[in-house]
Order: sequence, then C-alpha cells, then structure tokens
Amino acid sequence: MKQDLSIVRSIEQLYKQVQSIIETSRAAIYNAANVSMVQAYWRIGKLIVEEEQKGEQRAEYGKQIVEGLSKRLQAEYEKGYNKSNLWYMRQFYQTFNNLHALRGELTWTHYRLLLKVEKEGSRKFYLEEAIASNWSTRTLERQINSLYYERMLMSGKEGRPAVKQEAEGKKEVMQPRDIIKDPYVLEFLNLPPNYRFYEKELEQGLIAKLQYFLLELGRGFSFVRRQYRITAEDSSKHFYIDLVFYNYVLKFFLLVDLKVTELTHQDIGQMDFYVRYFEDRVKQQDDNPTIGLILCTEKDRTVVKYSLLSESKQIFASKYQLCLPTEEELKAELEREKQEIEIEKGLQQNEEE
Repeated sequence: MKQDLSIVRSIEQLYKQVQSIIETSRAAIYNAANVSMVQAYWRIGKLIVEEEQKGEQRAEYGKQIVEGLSKRLQAEYEKGYNKSNLWYMRQFYQTFNNLHALRGELTWTHYRLLLKVEKEGSRKFYLEEAIASNWSTRTLERQINSLYYERMLMSGKEGRPAVKQEAEGKKEVMQPRDIIKDPYVLEFLNLPPNYRFYEKELEQGLIAKLQYFLLELGRGFSFVRRQYRITAEDSSKHFYIDLVFYNYVLKFFLLVDLKVTELTHQDIGQMDFYVRYFEDRVKQQDDNPTIGLILCTEKDRTVVKYSLLSESKQIFASKYQLCLPTEEELKAELEREKQEIEIEKGLQQNEEE
C-alpha cells in the first residue's frame, strides 16, 4: 500500500512538471505568433502610407490603393485583409510609428481598441495599464468605454484608489491560450476557425453588453446575478439564467435569457419554468409578478419576446412598460451590440466589398 502511494505521488509530481513544460512552450508559441502578426500588420501599414504619398491627391489615391489591395489579398488570404482591417493597419503605423517600441504583451485586438482612443495621453495610459494588469481585450474595451482614465483624473489623489479598486474587481486576465483563439491570429496563420468557440464568445459578449445596457437605462434596475442557477424539484438537473435583475421602483424580478441560435418552443417553455420558479421560490409577498425576457439573435434576424404568467398580463400593460425597454429598443440594441462584437472579433459573415 505504501508503495502504491509513493507511485501516485511520483506520478502527480511528474505530471505537474510535464504540464508546466507544455504550458510554457505553448505560451511561447502563442506569443511568437502574436508578435509576428502585429509586426506584419505594422509593416503593411507602413507600405500603404508610403504608397499613398506617391499620389498627388493622397486621400483619393490612398482609398483606391486600399480597395484594390484588399480585393487582391482577400482573394488569396480571405477575411483578415478587408478594407476595414487595412485602414486599421495604416492608422496603426501612423500612431505607433516605432516598430521596436511595440509591446509583445498586446494583441492586434488590443491595438485596434487603443487606436480608437484619440488623445495620446489617454491612449498611453490604457496601453500601460493593459500591460501592467494583463488586461484581456474585453477588459480594455470596458475600461475605455467607462472612461476609466478620465474618472481617475477627476477623482483626485484621495479618490483614485477607489476607482482603481472598482476597475480591478471587474477585470478579466489575459491568458496565453486566448491568443490562439483570437480570430485575427487564426486568419493570419490560415487556421480553420472554431465556430463553436465563436458562438460562445458572441453569446458571452452580448450578455456583458446587455447587462451594462439595462443598468444604464436608469429605470430602477439593479443587477442581481449572472448565470443564476436553479434546480428542478423532480431531478438534480441544473439550469442557468443568463441575467437576473431586480427593479426596486416597481419591485419585480426581470429574468433575461439570450440565444444565439434559432428560437424554439422549448426555449419559451424553459423561460416559463424560470418565471414560475421565481414566483414560487424567490419572489417576496409584496413583490410584483416576475417578468421573463428572451433575446434571440439569429444570423439574419433578431427576436425579442417578453414572457410572463397569464395572470400577470394586465399589470405588465399598465405598469411595467414605464420602466422596461420596448421590444424595438431591445432589438436595435442587440443588433448594434452584435455588429460591434463581430467587427472587433473578426466574425463578420459578409466581407466588406
């Protein structure tokens, strides 16, 4: 028995050593691929700028050069070289004009986000913070959109620790494996994309943006939980509600479920189950009826459907519409957010002409 335990311990120790070698080597490969891609895009941007300077009407000449180059490159290398990305490469070279100063810790998606920051001081701040805190691209985007730099300046010396603590609490750390999943890297290496990964990324990105959107409406919503787990009484099966909010003005729960595939009757039935569960198990005596919200973003259309128990329909029409976004508002927001995510992640189904 003692010998068996010794073997188990030896295997465990050996496993950890081998795992460390594999993970370290993979990280080195991922980083090398990323650095090569970023430097290649910088060089492409440099060539575009140098070529457009040859024309007398540089703006028009540059436009024609980018359009023609994009068509030729896409015929050979597909999506990664559409007009939008080529213009980013051009801007990349002009903004970060020292090749040797580029940082290997940042991906092309990081740099594309930084290019949207117009003020040099702000851009430098976000770049340094992204490196120092190992921010994921999603965290960098969130901090830019929330005006993190401006809030740090306005808060003064005494208030900065609180602002920084808030940002740290919401950050997602960049992992080496995230690089190889980046659509831009896959396209650069001519590797087939993992569409299941894309679908999950799109779903999670939309959930994060919807959470922010509902809270920003300013109609009394407070955030309860993401991936709220409930368990069916007659089984041990778990279900997870994407987003749960509570409206403290009208006192009701709002349950949000997002689908990135075609809406089915099963999805509607599942939301009815969620609503009934909250009515029976979670809602307090003085709370108003629970509302379900199903959001479905398919390839060519967006579906928004409020769901509630039949006995609650009257109160929905008379009271809830004062604080809930309309289906049209939600459709417009969902489509805008989807397009924004797909552009950033390189997931556009239709390449730019």
